[in-house]
Amino acid sequence: MLALPAAPALAQAPRDPAAQSLDPQRLVQAVVSITAAILPDAQSARTLGTEREGTGVVIDGSGLIVTVGYTVMEAFQIQVTTAEGKSYPAEFVAYDIVSGLGLLRAGPGFSAPALRIGESRPVGEGDSLLVISGGQRWTARPVRVVSRREFAGYWEYLLADAIFTVPPLPAFNGAALIDGKGRLVGIGSLIVSSAVEGRGMPGNMFIPTSALMPVLSDLLAYGKRQEPPRPWLGVTLREERGLLLVERVTPDSPAETAGLRPGDFIVGVGGQRFSGLADFYRKLWSLGPAGVAVPLELMRGARLQPVTVPSADRMRFLKLNPTF
Repeated sequence: MLALPAAPALAQAPRDPAAQSLDPQRLVQAVVSITAAILPDAQSARTLGTEREGTGVVIDGSGLIVTVGYTVMEAFQIQVTTAEGKSYPAEFVAYDIVSGLGLLRAGPGFSAPALRIGESRPVGEGDSLLVISGGQRWTARPVRVVSRREFAGYWEYLLADAIFTVPPLPAFNGAALIDGKGRLVGIGSLIVSSAVEGRGMPGNMFIPTSALMPVLSDLLAYGKRQEPPRPWLGVTLREERGLLLVERVTPDSPAETAGLRPGDFIVGVGGQRFSGLADFYRKLWSLGPAGVAVPLELMRGARLQPVTVPSADRMRFLKLNPTF
């Protein structure tokens, strides 16, 4: 059996009496370690690799597991391991491109208690919570919420209400963020250099469970949310001097088809200027669903030029067939 964190690990935790009373030995039973194998020709293999590890959280009695989507996205083989060290094959169930969450289901013989999903909206700055992560070294550590705010990712991703915690924990992807009543309120996504905006305070970013619950039935029934997909370009962007620098263009993407190149600066979209990465995404997505023609204004060298990108549904570019 794997060595689990002892209860005294919470001695420095939360002043919240409810959080201090949590039993990590019990809660860790609802957390699994995930390993995933991805085909070399999968789109995400270029940036995320073909072998991935992370954490998942059991959320019902049938072996349904929630994790951060990039750990299992485009996987053809998935295995989950319990805190007792027992391993089981798992099948891919769904990926939500908007929230960034993914769902799996463990195979025959799997048994683990489920963690109850809590309401993440009341979680606020100053709250003391618990993070449990699996992987090569299982951990249960207290954290403090230092910020709740919008998060814009360079990969055409925008989360309206992310949870940021300190101290930074290295085994973050898919980790369970647990409130003082032992309920799941977030799933680990990233390690960040500024958990508090404008301050160099490293920490972790968690996707709140409020992003999952409204679309859970869609994900279980269809493997994705049932709403018009957002237009996707296929660019990796970085804010620089108030402009957006194209750092990478995804091969075979709409952006590559339209002739965008690394080193281009995007200065306008749909005939409008924007105030940053998040505002760019909002203006881009407001043009219409995937497939809409996206007029961009680029600065290439010292020259401004218009380019129209025939946007697409990113899900169509991913290998998301269920695994068995």
